[in-house]
Amino acid sequence: MSTTSITNKRELEFAVFCIENIAAAFGKPSGDVYRALSGENGILHQYIVPSYDVLHTQGKDYIVNDIREVMAERGVVL
Repeated sequence: MSTTSITNKRELEFAVFCIENIAAAFGKPSGDVYRALSGENGILHQYIVPSYDVLHTQGKDYIVNDIREVMAERGVVL
């Protein structure tokens, strides 16, 4: 699976938004969430960043639930 780098400020802000809101949903430090999402499972660079155009148009609850589902599918436990 290929990875996508963050290429602009909007993508970076969105990635931070996702990490912070997942951290809040799980009651975990954002650093732990960043490490979990940027690890070998590829959620940050293979799902969140490439899906920016679609995901950023959704509401916070939808985005958090969507990422939680991807985490569950890929076996990511916080």
